[in-house]
Amino acid sequence: MNDKNNTSNIPAEILEQVKKCAAVMRAGGIAAYPTDTVYGLGADVYNVGAVAKIFAAKRRPLDLPLPVLIADISQLDKLTANIPPSAKQLMDKFWPGALTIIFDKAAAFDSPALASGGKVAIRMPGHAVTLRLITEAGGPIVGTSANLHGLPSTLTAAEVRTQLGSAVDFILDGGPCPGGVESTVVDVTVNPPAILRTGAISEKELMEFFSR
Repeated sequence: MNDKNNTSNIPAEILEQVKKCAAVMRAGGIAAYPTDTVYGLGADVYNVGAVAKIFAAKRRPLDLPLPVLIADISQLDKLTANIPPSAKQLMDKFWPGALTIIFDKAAAFDSPALASGGKVAIRMPGHAVTLRLITEAGGPIVGTSANLHGLPSTLTAAEVRTQLGSAVDFILDGGPCPGGVESTVVDVTVNPPAILRTGAISEKELMEFFSR
């Protein structure tokens, strides 16, 4: 893990916010937080009520699944049915970072975030504050963008307040997001892997990677 992902370097005042934010999530609340791409809106992915709050806060259709953020590769075991070689290559290259990977979900993994589907979108963010938050929260969290459905993604805590206001239980103000562009999404449940959304990682970079 490089310096930008070193959670020991988090300033004390931000770390205090991280702990409060994680406590809100553990108690069933929803919270906004900075990532390496855009501000995220999160909750305990296993908490049915909390996940429902996220759909409501974003005014997001219930049939659109929510992505999941992890802080460690070991957390994949309970979320995914298998990790194909293409996924391992992508993780080695782009994680932690701005790549969301779609896997087949583990049989035992169930969450309303999946919108009753058989797949799960997972990312390990390249941001020290986000990684520490996931760890403090005690496990994987919902990792959707902190904005109203159909509106631009938010890049600051102030933008989150403007769009979501009191619908969010806590906003972790970690400053502007360094990336400013949503993650790229790749589906590894098909062969060859399919690029479903281009974002911070360009299609050209991914195509060059797969053509090696």
